[in-house]
Amino acid sequence: MKRVKEVIEVARSEGRRKLLEHEAYEVLGVYDLPVPKAFLARSPEEAVRYSKTIGFPVVLKIVSPDIVHKSDVGGVKVNLNSEEEVLKAYNEIVEGVKLHAPKAKVAGILVQEMVPQSLEVIVGATRDPTFGPVLLFGLGGIFVEVLKDVSFRITPLTRYDAESMITEIRAAKVLEGYRGMPPRDKDVLVDIIRKLSKLMEEHEDISDVDLNPIMVFEVGKGAKIADARVLIRQ
Repeated sequence: MKRVKEVIEVARSEGRRKLLEHEAYEVLGVYDLPVPKAFLARSPEEAVRYSKTIGFPVVLKIVSPDIVHKSDVGGVKVNLNSEEEVLKAYNEIVEGVKLHAPKAKVAGILVQEMVPQSLEVIVGATRDPTFGPVLLFGLGGIFVEVLKDVSFRITPLTRYDAESMITEIRAAKVLEGYRGMPPRDKDVLVDIIRKLSKLMEEHEDISDVDLNPIMVFEVGKGAKIADARVLIRQ
């Protein structure tokens, strides 16, 4: 848990309330949450080397405390399948940021494994001033905003609490398998919810966590966090 505090202190020392993406993955990884393989590259050569370490295909994302919506500045390149594509994407991201956000402070470019597309869910947490940590579960991606089909619990969570969060959303049937879609690995979702609960309980400096989307695979094949946002208290 010492490493989590160290990451938070670095962000604070730089006047940031939001962890950079690679920092968020590092914090989540301490709690054994299923984060993707990812490395922060500071040169095209590093990006190529990390891509080969991870294995193709990969995703490249700009890492900057000043850029909220990466896609708006051309800061995301997906499904890169070769060294040449990585080099081209790296340079295009750099040029795009210079053009659209010339004053943005850039920490580097994240090289991340390409998480296979699957059923998207969200697991999140916030810190209520009265109740303390509150956990959220629902379908992920755009559906969480459109359908608003989510469940909530306050910590500490039992396994029964986490299971109930999953089954009580209106779209729970989708997780069971629907119209040719395979049943999803609900056990790993229970595990993710409980581990996030523990993270929030043990680190009061963390105010919000948003794991969206989490790609949930077939039963027995687990899940993978495709994007993460972690906020800390000022």
